[in-house]
Amino acid sequence: MTKTALVTGAGRRFGFEVAKALIEDGYKVFAHYNSSKDGVDELSKLGAEPVQADFTRQDDVNALVAQVKKDAPTLDLLINNASCFFDNDTVDNDPEALAAVFQVHNVAPYLLITGLQQQLSNSDNGLIINITDIYTDKPSTNYIAYCAAKAGLANMTQAFAKTLAPDVRVNAIQPGPILFLPEHDNEHKMQVLDETPLRVEGGLKPMIDTVRFLRDNPFLTGESIKVDGGRALKL
Repeated sequence: MTKTALVTGAGRRFGFEVAKALIEDGYKVFAHYNSSKDGVDELSKLGAEPVQADFTRQDDVNALVAQVKKDAPTLDLLINNASCFFDNDTVDNDPEALAAVFQVHNVAPYLLITGLQQQLSNSDNGLIINITDIYTDKPSTNYIAYCAAKAGLANMTQAFAKTLAPDVRVNAIQPGPILFLPEHDNEHKMQVLDETPLRVEGGLKPMIDTVRFLRDNPFLTGESIKVDGGRALKL
């Protein structure tokens, strides 16, 4: 029987690569996107079903839940990966940005988990993976709202792990310097690598390997795994 997954934020970077890896593993993938559609068009050619939703709009999230419930009576894997990343100056001067941080990282995952609980329970290995951040434990003072929202998602991971057991497992991955952004200059990259014990940019494969590890180990729930080259040790 074909396994089914929903990956949020599947249009680029980790969301895109993990969705592609799951398709290669034989999954039917619902590839969520907001505005980053280029990657989702590529995933669609590989067999993914694109689903659009603006996670700052609760009605959009509810509509996405309804579509997945209609098309997939069983959901084996939900990866809450969609994210928005704003510094203090941005959220202090833009109320919509401040609201978006908590809507995308807290409200949307909550609605997806509660709305798709039955579909996840219908699987013989229902699994939710929340993508948090190494800063959930030691927040950056430059990104206070973002870190607080990710910490809320980490807390939600543990709460839902208790609530949904034994039918559904809930775990988290805390990424570190896995993939630099195009705007990161060499000075920034060297500073980050100097603060990372393994001194390498991890790439996306370790994250995908961790998704598969959590999927294939049925005795793990309520756990958060750092994939950061040891950087959290120096925060």
